[in-house]
Amino acid sequence: MPIPRTTNMKPRPAHPPSCVIDIDIEIRSADWQVVTELSDLAHRCILAAQAHYCPRAFSEISLMFTDNAHIQDLNRDYRGQDKPTNVLSFPTVTDPTVTEIELPGQNDVVLGDVVLAFETVAGEALAQGISLETHISHLLIHGYLHLQGLDHETEQEALVMEALEIKLLAGLGIANPYDRDAV
Repeated sequence: MPIPRTTNMKPRPAHPPSCVIDIDIEIRSADWQVVTELSDLAHRCILAAQAHYCPRAFSEISLMFTDNAHIQDLNRDYRGQDKPTNVLSFPTVTDPTVTEIELPGQNDVVLGDVVLAFETVAGEALAQGISLETHISHLLIHGYLHLQGLDHETEQEALVMEALEIKLLAGLGIANPYDRDAV
């Protein structure tokens, strides 16, 4: 469950430091057991994304793999949309000008939470004719980029975010998810 956090701002370092990242994974639905190496997949995606795009230095990120009922509750409570969705992101910081996060009394720098819903993710993968692992990878990277301050509210923002998703996924050997002729 996302936890509201208070933050202090620090000046941005010239280059975000390389660090060991704690990837906290919570599986709240048994349906995710069909993905036999979910933890390894999640680690690969987050570490690859962090290695190539990390304007906000961090040492911890939380990933939750849940079901439609739970994500619908979160979507209703936090976004005012009473319906399930594929992925939600809850950044620790929502101000795009903040590039380094420090939590009072903690050494860990928490980037935020990414939540995926099994039924929606699996249904979308099936409808798109792609593997569940491929779609999970895309949505984890998509959620990570939201935590890093990117969005797709405008056409220009969407183009920037999609281009970065395509690049990061290509680094994992995954085809462009926006090129429907390729899938």
